[in-house]
Parts: sequence; C-alpha cells; structure tokens
Amino acid sequence: MTDPRDAAARYRARQSDESDAEAEPAPTQLTAENKHQFVESAIQVAMRRGEFDDLPGAGKPLEGLGSHHDPDWWIRRKIETENLTGLGPPAILLRTEDRELSDNLDRLGRESDVREVLEDFNRRVIAARRQLMGGPPVVTKTRDVDAEVQAWRERRAAHAASAPAAEQAARSPRPRLFRRRA
Repeated sequence: MTDPRDAAARYRARQSDESDAEAEPAPTQLTAENKHQFVESAIQVAMRRGEFDDLPGAGKPLEGLGSHHDPDWWIRRKIETENLTGLGPPAILLRTEDRELSDNLDRLGRESDVREVLEDFNRRVIAARRQLMGGPPVVTKTRDVDAEVQAWRERRAAHAASAPAAEQAARSPRPRLFRRRA
C-alpha cells in the first residue's frame, strides 16, 4: 500500500518540474566560446545603468603611458603616493641623506653629536661602496669630519649673531592681560 502523502508529493514535484521547464530554459554553461559574449553583455548592462559615469580620471590620459618600461613601476608609484621614506637601495638613500645632512647637523647642539652623526654617515657610505647588498653604484662621497664640524661652528655663530635682533623684536612689550591686586 502506498502512502497518499508520498503520492501527492511526487505529483506536486512532477507538476513543478514541468512548469519550470516551460517557463525558464535551462541556464547555459559558461564556456570558452561564450565567455566573451557574457562579458560584453555585462559591460553593456553596466553602461546602461550608468556605473561607469563619473569615474576618477575619466577623459584623462593614462599616467606614464609611452614612457620607458620600468619593471618596478608599481613599487615606485606606491612609494610616491604613500610618501614613504627609508625605502630603496643604499646608494639612493645615501644621496638623499647627503643632501639633507647640513640641515640635520644644524639642528644638533653639541659638537660630539655632530662628530658622531658624521662618522656614522661615513661608515655607511663605505659599507655601501662594497656593494654587498647589490643595487646601483654608490657615488656619494664621505665627509671630512673636521671640516664639517668647522662649517657647523661657523653656521652656528652666524645664526647666533642674527638671533639677538630677532629676540629683541620678540621681546617688545606686550599688554598685560591680568593685573595683580595689591
């Protein structure tokens, strides 16, 4: 004897299969032959919806197009956009540090600190010239410590001579905001 509920479920399943077959054709499988058609239709639908309107850089030429081929273009662009420092081969880092060394020395207050910074810089230049890490050739020259210390002293003395005039202008009498009660 068959269960009437089971028979009813089979009947409903057959009816739904027949109605689905009539209503919707079976979805086509994505193959290599029809993949480009699928992509093109998806692009056309997105264009009709306006999803490509107002994109940043619309109507502008692509940056760096036509220039020489650089295999490391992506890392250079990341360094530029993120404004990262301290990254790169020692030769380039030492060139950058060499340009800014006098300004950095002027911020120091003691001669021993200036000598220590210069000796460290010279030590790193000599180590980079050995090319143990590879990279571009190091063209940065070592600094003469005694000559740099003398130049630091002269810059410091010149700054100290111009400082009194600036201090005197800053010391101009200011109105008092609060008065003491007697």
